[in-house]
Amino acid sequence: MAERRALIEPHHRWLSVRRQCELLGLSRGACYYRPAPASGEDLTLMRLLDEEFTRHPFYGVRRMRWRLERCGWEIGLDRVRRLLRTMGLMAIYPKPRLSAPGAGHVIYPYLLRNVPIESADHVWSTDITYVPLDRGFVYLTAIMDWFSRCVLAWRLSLTLDTAFCLEALEAALAQAAPRIFNSDQGSQFTSEAFTGRLKNKRIAISMDGRGRALDNVFVERLWRSLKYEEIYLKRYESVWEAEAGIAAWIEFYNHERPHASLEGRTSWEVYRASPPPPVPPQGGGASLQDSGGPNRKGLRKEGRAEQGAVVREPASYPNQDSNREGHPVPFRSKISPQDFTYTSPKVV
Repeated sequence: MAERRALIEPHHRWLSVRRQCELLGLSRGACYYRPAPASGEDLTLMRLLDEEFTRHPFYGVRRMRWRLERCGWEIGLDRVRRLLRTMGLMAIYPKPRLSAPGAGHVIYPYLLRNVPIESADHVWSTDITYVPLDRGFVYLTAIMDWFSRCVLAWRLSLTLDTAFCLEALEAALAQAAPRIFNSDQGSQFTSEAFTGRLKNKRIAISMDGRGRALDNVFVERLWRSLKYEEIYLKRYESVWEAEAGIAAWIEFYNHERPHASLEGRTSWEVYRASPPPPVPPQGGGASLQDSGGPNRKGLRKEGRAEQGAVVREPASYPNQDSNREGHPVPFRSKISPQDFTYTSPKVV
């Protein structure tokens, strides 16, 4: 609907707004509708729900409601469910496949089962999270290199559309390209625009199985660190303040924050010193042929028994200046005022 509304020209020379709505199959009310901003009470509840979800991602609607009642909030199940859906949060638990992807969207297999991750730019992954503001909220997406835990690109948006995910992807691909790109089955990442860009670069596409929370565990850990070390310690009053705070923290995370799993090195040191990813042998590993099409019958027969990818700990690295000497500094988001004109979410 948002795409059709964008086609309406209020000052068209020959067609009235009413006639344009008829041709596009829209009512005049849908044409003039502007979504109301979230109330202050909803924003407070969303912040509490986000904090609880970060601590206990397995809590569903009922447990979230009980938790809010213990905090003194009398709230119904429908309202809790609506707020969680607005934030894009869903409890982690095994569940049957009850829904199919959108029209034209293809679900790809999970390619990282028992695949050793031995160098940077072997596997990248992405995800989306909710960032609370004092009077509103935004969505954050990031692209991370699995081997080094380095954040290569990120973007903020007011809506859960595909555009800001594509912008982050383009920024990351301007620096390098992975052999495998892993994501969840969200409509932003299954869209033809997103997967088509990966196919054009001959990147193998991998997608998490439904109900498998650990398939994208490194990005989930990134969100947890970001929220407990930056977002929850502050109250962002505006999008610009959030952008500046997140930018400073990601700079710190990449270049100053030591990682125990990387033997005390920073993400950028490991990413820069790592050799190029190995070329897998013919017929083995996660080859490009694995991502050539949608799942076929029986492709996920052993989906619940899948094992996560093996990330080998770095034993030793050469001097960080010896390799990747000319590699650019990881992308930092730059936001223009046009990026934050409030519109209803696009139908993907």
